[in-house]
Amino acid sequence: MTSTVLVTGASGFVGSHLVPALIDRGYRVRAMTRHPDTYDGPGEAVYGDVADTDSLRAALAGTSAAYYLVHSLASDDFEQRDAEAATAFGHAAAEAGLMQIIYLGGLGDVDDSLSPHLQSRRDVEQLLAVGGVPVTVLRAAVVIGHGGISWEITRQLVDHLPAMVTPKWVGTRTQPIALRDVIRYLAGVLDNPGALGKVFEVGGPEVLSYADMMRRAAKIQNHRVPPIVPIPLLTPRLSSLWLALITDVDQATARNLIDSMNNEVVVHDHSIRELLPGDLTGYEDSVRAALRDRAQDPSVPDEAGQPEAEASADPARS
Repeated sequence: MTSTVLVTGASGFVGSHLVPALIDRGYRVRAMTRHPDTYDGPGEAVYGDVADTDSLRAALAGTSAAYYLVHSLASDDFEQRDAEAATAFGHAAAEAGLMQIIYLGGLGDVDDSLSPHLQSRRDVEQLLAVGGVPVTVLRAAVVIGHGGISWEITRQLVDHLPAMVTPKWVGTRTQPIALRDVIRYLAGVLDNPGALGKVFEVGGPEVLSYADMMRRAAKIQNHRVPPIVPIPLLTPRLSSLWLALITDVDQATARNLIDSMNNEVVVHDHSIRELLPGDLTGYEDSVRAALRDRAQDPSVPDEAGQPEAEASADPARS
């Protein structure tokens, strides 16, 4: 009998790519969303809201496993919201008899005074397990792919600025990972006995500073490398205002992300590569793939206001 798997956040950045990958592997997928009437992706759309326990019971009924891919980063009280939601989900999953919960969390050393955002991600790991269902955790840094907030910040910064006066966090080291590699890992740990109840750190093959990421993305995107001048006096609040001004990321999300960018997020435990061996995508190839997907997305307007997919007929834009 084919297992039925629930994917929360199915219409989001990671979830929208994970659902078809699971279907390709032969799973029945329930795509949980607060707006099932407008969901146009694959799988069975079901209503569910992590703040509504009754909706979770209905969405989880008859499933064997679930992916937890939701968070409240854009809210000022995101820590409380995420804690309450994870607790409710953990209990509902236990009531439904699930065998596994899979959660995409965040890298970061606990000894490094984690930002509220990263600490919340770590707390969610524990709270999802309150009902006793084994939780598999994948901790990642920046996921490079079209539609990802962290990548979109990088893309817009290098696209909009000929030169950058930046906060000191641009020197922080991170280990970006391609969206395709995250999806492979997420799908690979499902029903995998070696993954039950385990925490894995996932990252790409390169450790880079945020400044390195912007320089290399700019060279691919704009065929030039902008000067980057770090200014240590830019506070987190001023940094978030700066990001909100230059990009279309709202200030609350920008502020929470900025706090996290002061934490080094690199992989120290490579055990996921023993469980799920395979080649990893380099940063520059990840950037090219993200830009290519953006050019093919009909919902993205080009500079003239026309859908990007129409403009992509020009080989120079592909």
